[in-house]
Amino acid sequence: MSDVQPPTQEQLDSYVRTRLALAGFDLGLLPEQYDPDTGVPTRDQVIASLRSFVASTPGAISGWTPSADSPAYAQQTSPPLIYPSITEAWTGKAGTR
Repeated sequence: MSDVQPPTQEQLDSYVRTRLALAGFDLGLLPEQYDPDTGVPTRDQVIASLRSFVASTPGAISGWTPSADSPAYAQQTSPPLIYPSITEAWTGKAGTR
C-alpha cells in the first residue's frame, strides 16, 4: 500500500468551492478587490481562509473524544442529540422505557 498524500492547493480549492456551492453560497457575490469601507473579504481571501481551515482543523475535530473514565460517562459528556427519539428508534432502544 502506498502512503496517503495530502491534498494539493488546487484540490483543496476545488473541495472548498464544491462545498460552498452545495451549501448554496455563491462566491460570485463577493468582491474581487478589497474595500476597506465595507470590510467584506474578497473571493481569494475566503478561499485561502477556508483552504487553511480544511487542511488543518477537520483532522483535529474527527480525532476528538471526551475525556472520561468509562464509555458510559463519555456518552454523557458528548453533545446532546438533536432528535434523540429518532436515534433511539434506529438503535432499537425506543421501546425500553
